[in-house]
Amino acid sequence: MPETLEETLRKTVRAATISEVAALAGVSTGTASKALNGRGSLRPETRLRVQQAAEQLGFVVNGAARSLQTGRTYTVGMITTDSIGRFSIPLMIGAEDALGAGQVSVLLCDARDDPIREKYYLRTLLSRKVDGIIVTGRRNQARTPIATDLPVPVVYAFISSSDPRDCSVVPDESDGARKAVRHLLAIGRRRIAHITGPEHHHSAQVRAAAAIEALGAEGLRPATDTMYGEWSEAWGRQAVGMLLSTGADVDAVFCGSDQIARGVAEALREADRDVPRDVALVGFDNWDVMVEGCRPQLTSIDMDLEGIGRSAAELLLAAINGEPVQGQRAQLCRLVPRASTAVLAES
Repeated sequence: MPETLEETLRKTVRAATISEVAALAGVSTGTASKALNGRGSLRPETRLRVQQAAEQLGFVVNGAARSLQTGRTYTVGMITTDSIGRFSIPLMIGAEDALGAGQVSVLLCDARDDPIREKYYLRTLLSRKVDGIIVTGRRNQARTPIATDLPVPVVYAFISSSDPRDCSVVPDESDGARKAVRHLLAIGRRRIAHITGPEHHHSAQVRAAAAIEALGAEGLRPATDTMYGEWSEAWGRQAVGMLLSTGADVDAVFCGSDQIARGVAEALREADRDVPRDVALVGFDNWDVMVEGCRPQLTSIDMDLEGIGRSAAELLLAAINGEPVQGQRAQLCRLVPRASTAVLAES
């Protein structure tokens, strides 16, 4: 039943206490406090029960009192070089999911690949007494540490730190490339070409090497040498023109990005090559704008950016609570099948 006006006024006049939240949730006051402050190792169902009780009673954590009591501000900084948000926004969503249970706010700072701007934001976040910092960007190769001897813990997400002592969470791109090739092999394709980005780019190198390895494990070689170019639809179209002009016998293409794959699909269609009947097609990134705009919709490898953000935030919380973790953690990718690799019924 909806609460009466009298009940609403009573809640307004006197705020609920942590003891009342604990009683309603059936836990101790200490457990309720840990659940609402994001501290301690609690079972997810216990944390959820406390949060639901707090919401039911209209309990609001007193931020100022909590900061005085714990010496924390319950804010975390995120510094990124990804100006368009292609990678940083999903990462931040994942981080906020993990930090929300502890009612921790995320302050996003865009450094725009500018070292001076990055140092400015680092000083600003430290002056605001953030509890920790997540560093990310649009390129996932190792970077120099943002600074040394910082007073707060730092976790690198999507990108990694060149210092092996730092904590980093990265996508396992080799795993993703192997899954792409194995999927094409599983649907009966054997003459697989690989079209990817610039040869000097870390992701292009890693994905190409893993694709060749996966083919070699089945006693196969790529249908052509790896075709390096740009991360663009235009390069995908151009690469198809080069493939067709050489008469290469290709029944599948694994692309190093969804942008390339969309260009490949368009060029194949213009050349009267049906996807997937004549040529099956797999991309990488699972970028919704690209995979859904592709004709047909594109099978792609998802790096689980939100999951990387959640993992990075959980590791940062652990470090804030005195349990830091060192080294790099690789997060597995997943294949998302769509029409571009559909197995067609024989006519």
